[in-house]
Amino acid sequence: MKAAQLATLRFFALLFLLPGLAGLIVSAMISTYYLDVMPRWPVMEEGRVVPRGIHGIVVYQTADEDRKLSLIEYSSVGIFLAGLGLGLVYLEKWGSVQSRGAEDDNELTEDHA
Repeated sequence: MKAAQLATLRFFALLFLLPGLAGLIVSAMISTYYLDVMPRWPVMEEGRVVPRGIHGIVVYQTADEDRKLSLIEYSSVGIFLAGLGLGLVYLEKWGSVQSRGAEDDNELTEDHA
């Protein structure tokens, strides 16, 4: 695999890994915020009837809040896993290039000895 292809693969791996990780951090921050401010019992007047378990504590939120946080969580995990997969492919390709380069270096040293 050429060096330009490896660089492109590394770029796309990081392009997915970093935003995925950032999304996971943001969703954890939102969950912690929800744990502090959301009621621990349903509030019908505000529409907070959808339960969410956070660190073993149930808080009640609106359906819209639940949908948004779930979307952030699931998309972040998906993006992170795509980046992780690309990163593993990059490491495999990079390792095979390195081992081929080491074999070539050994052949050159043996020829000169």
